[in-house]
Amino acid sequence: MKIFIYFVTLSLILSILYPLTTQASCTDPPKSGVNWERCNFSEKNLSKKNLTKSILKETRFIRTVLNESDLSNSIATRAKFINSSAKNAIFDNAKLREADFTKANLANSSFINADLSSSRLFRANLENSNLTGAKLKGADLLNANLSGATWIDGTTICSQGSLGQCQ
Repeated sequence: MKIFIYFVTLSLILSILYPLTTQASCTDPPKSGVNWERCNFSEKNLSKKNLTKSILKETRFIRTVLNESDLSNSIATRAKFINSSAKNAIFDNAKLREADFTKANLANSSFINADLSSSRLFRANLENSNLTGAKLKGADLLNANLSGATWIDGTTICSQGSLGQCQ
């Protein structure tokens, strides 16, 4: 019985000192490495924020302003950026699988080596954006404005009027 109590006590102490997962705190200020998993930042102004290496899984950024923000190396799987403005934002090396950028303004943004697999970019404005090395397998680019964008090969510049595909 004493051994059982010892192990239960030890397990409780270890679980307090070393939690298995970090809890998201939606009230934390924007900063590098923040955990905003499943938070809602819709209609907020997050311009010029450093959100590098952040956990943003299933987070809602609907109609949010992210202009000139840096989300490099962040994990934003299934995040919602619907109708958001992220002009001149940096998403380099970000994991954006199944993210929804429907009607988002992403002009002049950088997605170098970003994983946009199965993401939705329906009617998104990607004008003059850099998609070098981006993974787009299964991405929905229907009516996305790709005018002047640097394509995934890093050399092709999409022609003016490219909608839904780089021409």
